[in-house]
Amino acid sequence: MEPIYAFLLTLFAGLSTGLGTIFAFNKKIKQETLLSFALGLSAGVMIYVSFVEIFPKAYDALSSSFNSEVAYIYTTLAFFFGMGVIALIDYLIPDQENPHEFIDDQTGKGKKKKLMRLGMFSALAIAIHNFPEGLATFIGALENQTLGISIAIAIAIHNIPEGIAVAVPIYHATGSKKKAVGFTLLSGLAEPLGAIIGYVLLRSIFTETTFGLLFASVAGIMVYISLDELLPAAEKYGKHHLSITGLVLGMAIMAISLILF
Repeated sequence: MEPIYAFLLTLFAGLSTGLGTIFAFNKKIKQETLLSFALGLSAGVMIYVSFVEIFPKAYDALSSSFNSEVAYIYTTLAFFFGMGVIALIDYLIPDQENPHEFIDDQTGKGKKKKLMRLGMFSALAIAIHNFPEGLATFIGALENQTLGISIAIAIAIHNIPEGIAVAVPIYHATGSKKKAVGFTLLSGLAEPLGAIIGYVLLRSIFTETTFGLLFASVAGIMVYISLDELLPAAEKYGKHHLSITGLVLGMAIMAISLILF
């Protein structure tokens, strides 16, 4: 896929954070049911594609430069390196400012200043999280169009509750939907920014070896996001079986798409 199309997919995934405002402003939508299923679906897509498609492709790329045993070792190390990077980001962000620790009942308590601070910190935390996700989406799209679209959709679904974490406190602090939408969208723009910076920095050294290591790291990032963020978030909405149904369906959809395309 051409870099411009890969970038547009990454932009779509990032701006999907703004979809969280739909849930933030509309109390009639049963967000628990929808988000529980959607987050499970997203996790299924990302876990399946990471192990079945991305990891093997990374191994194949490294096999062009190393023997099979060494290539597998490097692929495995890069996979866990990717998990380590995203885990470090989570560790460095305090729980109260981490969008994945967002609790809905916070929105009705405290002063407006405290809510605004919460919203701003959530926006910053999400921007930091979105940076490596943007690179993952971009690299996946460069490798394969279908793979890129699948990753972009999965990341987009994953970004919706993050948008809620920003929009709800800012909206209740300011009473302005425009400000809530604006800050939410800005936090999502870190995703295409991650793609641009990653591409610019790596373009000059983009070999089969570089691609293999980076692609394996992407798989690690996606698996970590699924296990640490998506599935626990789906469980918090109180729809266990629905989230697992989404997980299995997400895997099935990804498997069918890989067979057909």
